[in-house]
Amino acid sequence: MGQPVERETGAAAHSELPPGQRVQRGWPVTHYGPVPKFRPERWEFRVFGATADGEKHCWTHEEFTALPYTTVVADLHCVTKFSMLGAEWGGIPARTILEIAPPAPAVTHVMVWAEYGFSSNLRLTDFASERTIFATHKDGELLTAEHGFPLRLVVPHLYAWKGPKWVRGVEYMTTDRRGFWEERGYHNIGDPWKEQRYSYQEEPGDGPEL
Repeated sequence: MGQPVERETGAAAHSELPPGQRVQRGWPVTHYGPVPKFRPERWEFRVFGATADGEKHCWTHEEFTALPYTTVVADLHCVTKFSMLGAEWGGIPARTILEIAPPAPAVTHVMVWAEYGFSSNLRLTDFASERTIFATHKDGELLTAEHGFPLRLVVPHLYAWKGPKWVRGVEYMTTDRRGFWEERGYHNIGDPWKEQRYSYQEEPGDGPEL
């Protein structure tokens, strides 16, 4: 694991509850499907799609966890209406991935891919937020398998489903398309401050063009 280089404090770490949410003590386990078995010798993180150089970029688990490590203090807001406040997430900033494997100029969205073909789509601006992090740790301890070990994405300003557990890669896209839950009725953006829970709430421009 790399050495810590940053920790957000002060206003950036301030916790509030979005509308419709309640404070959760502890961290419930919520996911669809079984917990995957981690095999470090087979694990690979990939960046592909519309990359700036047209190439696919890959890291082994050892290489990925050697990237610069940082921490972000941020809340986790689940669409099921619980919020876990003030957690310290440790890992690799999404911006680091964008720097070492940059997207092509035409990229507007990313698809984050996880085990079993699970996916979540994000606007590039959301993925590039300084607070978006590929987390390996919570509150100084390695994530458990049930909570996403070895890697989960945390996007603090969006509902938690937009940050998948058991992440394996990122696809750069020049047009938007819906991920796993977004295809099954969840909002394409997922902003908890606007209570963007379900697709029927979408306004023009929120989702992919038909």
